Amino acid sequence: MARVFVYGTLKKGQPNYKHMINTAKGLAKFQGRGHTVEKYPLVIAGKYNIPYMLNIPGTGHHVAGEIYSVDEQMLQFLDEFEGCPDMYQRTLMRIQVVEWEGKGGTGEARAAGDGVLECFVYSTATYPPEWVGLPYYDSYDSSGKHGLSYVLRESR
Repeated sequence: MARVFVYGTLKKGQPNYKHMINTAKGLAKFQGRGHTVEKYPLVIAGKYNIPYMLNIPGTGHHVAGEIYSVDEQMLQFLDEFEGCPDMYQRTLMRIQVVEWEGKGGTGEARAAGDGVLECFVYSTATYPPEWVGLPYYDSYDSSGKHGLSYVLRESR
């Protein structure tokens, strides 16, 4: 099993969460919530209003999201779903645990050294330069006050 941190449309209550609970695509078990240890710019960009975490450590905000344990099949699905490695790149990032529901409660997370875990995150280093000038968010909600409606793949 691998740990994956999701910050956008794959979170609970968001438009693509259905993929995280579709066992035909593999297994994903919710473990808890956290945020990036380093700051990153989270932008909503493109004609489909997709959330992107730009791989520019030290800029932006501590991005909030959810931590999942996923099996190899789900990891492969996520790679494909996220357009890895062209649109997003899957990299290891340090995630600060804020709430833990995984096995062993907060103890397991705390044992990882002050509640910091290494998780795979889909961020991007392949973005148009003008995206750096977009507003940065610390959390994503498809129906947030930003007013940028996410366009589902089925509707593109």
